[in-house]
Amino acid sequence: MANVIVFPGKPPTKFGFKRVQKRTRKRFDPNQLDLFSTPPGNVLHLPKTIGRFEEALLLDERGDPKAVDAYWTAISQGDCVDDAYCNLGILESQQGSTAKAFDCFTKSLKADPRHFETHYNLANQYFETGDLVLARVHYEIAAEIQPGYPNTQFNLGLVHALDGEFGRAVEAFTRYRDMAPKKEIDKVVDLLSGLKQTLATQG
Repeated sequence: MANVIVFPGKPPTKFGFKRVQKRTRKRFDPNQLDLFSTPPGNVLHLPKTIGRFEEALLLDERGDPKAVDAYWTAISQGDCVDDAYCNLGILESQQGSTAKAFDCFTKSLKADPRHFETHYNLANQYFETGDLVLARVHYEIAAEIQPGYPNTQFNLGLVHALDGEFGRAVEAFTRYRDMAPKKEIDKVVDLLSGLKQTLATQG
């Protein structure tokens, strides 16, 4: 009979999707002039326009349904294709279009195989469909790419706990506790206590 952990109170829920936010700098191309390294004292006048991705992001943040078409426009124009597919995948998932969400996330990874938000969101998508193996793989990749993001560790801890790997769950929840803001730590204290008690009884 498999070991079962009884979560105290309400079963914990994972942290949700992570949208790609506006980037303050584009990826630097060494073949182009770096406009952001202007010598002190020189004033640089840039055009007051924003890219298609940023337009889509503004609509998305306001909950405007036009964001979907705007992300597709950004993709068609080659503007932050990986980011646009990632955020589009979140919108598709929220609409219940699981297959389209997976398609968007995988296209984002095709554009950038080390896209942190996409690996994290793809892990969430697998978690929601009950595929804990692939959820764990993508959470672990996300943690390698950006080790300082605490929510990845919390969700990874849930995957390990649900998979009966309580020792690994304790390790992940402990990492979350050590890096999360103090106001968020309470949600993991009881989990760690319960997991440690389970491990002790297994002796």
